[in-house]
Amino acid sequence: MSKSLLIISRQAPWSGPGAREALDIALAGGAFDLPIGMLFLDDGVWQLVAGQKPANLQQKDLSANLQALPMFGVEALYASAHSLRERGLDGKTLILDAAVLADTDLPTLIDRYDQVITL
Repeated sequence: MSKSLLIISRQAPWSGPGAREALDIALAGGAFDLPIGMLFLDDGVWQLVAGQKPANLQQKDLSANLQALPMFGVEALYASAHSLRERGLDGKTLILDAAVLADTDLPTLIDRYDQVITL
């Protein structure tokens, strides 16, 4: 039986390689049918906002990779309600259908997974 993996993505898509690496891990694991979830926390929630122009910062657009997650079997997607609220974002306008969780729900989510990677 495969061990489940939760990837916690905490970096904005334009702040360095962490966001891309988290997506690469999720897509690779999904390709091998591993049970994977992704939690977008802190500045990581910026990855879920539509209409970004990463080329202005000489970065690659991650939206295609994000939208490929369900096709690779990565359907357990979560976003922190607190992180969204702190950044003036609304969970209803995200580019992915991510469950928005309160901070009190995060420990329970993390405990459901065998392994956790934070980037």
